[in-house]
Amino acid sequence: MEKKSPTAVDRHIGTQVRRRRMALGMSQEALGEALGLTFQQIQKYEKGTNRIGAGRLLHIASILDVGIEFFFEGVAFLGVSVPSERRGMTEFLACPDSDRLVESFIRLKDDRTRRTVADLVDMLATGPTPMLPSKASLRRL
Repeated sequence: MEKKSPTAVDRHIGTQVRRRRMALGMSQEALGEALGLTFQQIQKYEKGTNRIGAGRLLHIASILDVGIEFFFEGVAFLGVSVPSERRGMTEFLACPDSDRLVESFIRLKDDRTRRTVADLVDMLATGPTPMLPSKASLRRL
């Protein structure tokens, strides 16, 4: 099996890792230690010499206290097109309240309530002047 060479996107992700690490005042050694890697490996990631696997990128995001989408910000400038069905998710993740909405939605344990919330958001997004449910009807959920 042939090893894939790093791409412009890999280099961009490495740059984003470096940018965030430095913003936090974290050394390559400290990040490497948190990941169980050498600082040399962190250098290779940041320069885009080595590709970062999905699981490792998720771990890095956790250590650097950012969402994984942070590493992909600005990737469209590299000439990489985002499929239209994914653009909505990218736009959603860039919204300031998206984290709060996702965290609250996940805390909803009842499937019926989740569907109702999804229907409400859909209605608000598509209708010109949506009629909001009353507080009494929301309490019945």
